[in-house]
Amino acid sequence: MKFNYGKIFLLGFGFFGVSVVWGVYNAFVPVFLSQKFHLAPAWIGFFMTLDNIAALFIQPAVGSWSDGIRTKIGRRMPFILVGAPISAAAFGWIPLASVLPLFVAGTSTLLLSMALWRTPVVALMPDITPSPKRSQANGIINFMGGIGAIFSFLGGATLYEMNPAFPFWMGSGLVLVSALLVFFFIKEPQEYTISEEKTPGILANLKEVWEDNDKSALRLFAAILLWFIGYNAIEAFFTLYAVNHLGMSAADGTRLLGHLSLFFVLSALIAGFIGGKFGRRNTIMSGIFLLGGLIFSIYLLPVDLLTKVLTSLPVLGNIPVISLFLMGSGVAWALININSLPMVVDMVEDARIGTYTGLYYLFSTSAAIIGPNMNGLIIQLVNNNYNSIMIVAPTFMLLAFLMMIGVVRGEAKLVTA
Repeated sequence: MKFNYGKIFLLGFGFFGVSVVWGVYNAFVPVFLSQKFHLAPAWIGFFMTLDNIAALFIQPAVGSWSDGIRTKIGRRMPFILVGAPISAAAFGWIPLASVLPLFVAGTSTLLLSMALWRTPVVALMPDITPSPKRSQANGIINFMGGIGAIFSFLGGATLYEMNPAFPFWMGSGLVLVSALLVFFFIKEPQEYTISEEKTPGILANLKEVWEDNDKSALRLFAAILLWFIGYNAIEAFFTLYAVNHLGMSAADGTRLLGHLSLFFVLSALIAGFIGGKFGRRNTIMSGIFLLGGLIFSIYLLPVDLLTKVLTSLPVLGNIPVISLFLMGSGVAWALININSLPMVVDMVEDARIGTYTGLYYLFSTSAAIIGPNMNGLIIQLVNNNYNSIMIVAPTFMLLAFLMMIGVVRGEAKLVTA
């Protein structure tokens, strides 16, 4: 298996499409729920997890399923060709829904269909990449995903000011284009590593992780759960944090997320090379420490200082003080996120890559359920003080850091010629 940078960049278009959808969804759906349907923060937090509750049961099973099927176009591609068009149609419908039940129908259809193809498109990366290059490849994939997030935040903010439906229609179009690019330019391997034994199911794999003597996989999955709880809780409520705590507009709050995404993109490739050079575990732990410190600093600083505008730049708009902390957070998140999936898939033989990719999403999706629900409730209990999310997140980063101390597996495997 040879490493091809061009092929990985093309594969990145699949993750690009996924990131556009999640960026627009997380930025504007909470605003719709608050301003259009008048839901309280706790209910918004619960609503933002309904899709993840469904995905929790779908993504791991789909990953395992895709490991075992064989078709003329591959084992991952059928899921992409079915899931992406349904996702595009449902996403375009969301801003048109005028009553809450129709809104729920649109969002539920979106996330069920996204769950169908997200794990297979991510599992394609280790399928076509040798183990020592997976951190670098994941850096490229997330670089493309970060560009998608920039499209959703910066482009979406401008489109939202024109018409609230426009960011969603942009996302629908880009999802279709991304899926087609992956289909036409990425050819799956015709030969797969086949285990002599029946591939274990999700429950069997969870039992294996639990009973593993050195507990590396268990600690890594626990750390993934913890750091995603902290990060997702902020992401789900950040636009409302900007509106209610910082006194900004929804569009300006979304642009701030774009600043974080920009520096995630700028750091994604470098984070992959750092993980390959200095070790994935050390790189992840450095990112956790940096991210926790930056978010805690945002919690401590007064609003007047955070919102003080330092300069204004084309496309990015105003650059207030909080942008500097968010840009640093983008760098830190790249160090964590780029190297975590390669650690997971290199804890298992290649025949079970899809299954362990599914486990990765089992824990990250569980975090996406816990985080918004927990923070929505906390915000409501402290009289709608949205700044509370900036103290909860560093707490979970600290717990994730402690979990990573005991991880001793998951570095790149040696590949023989």
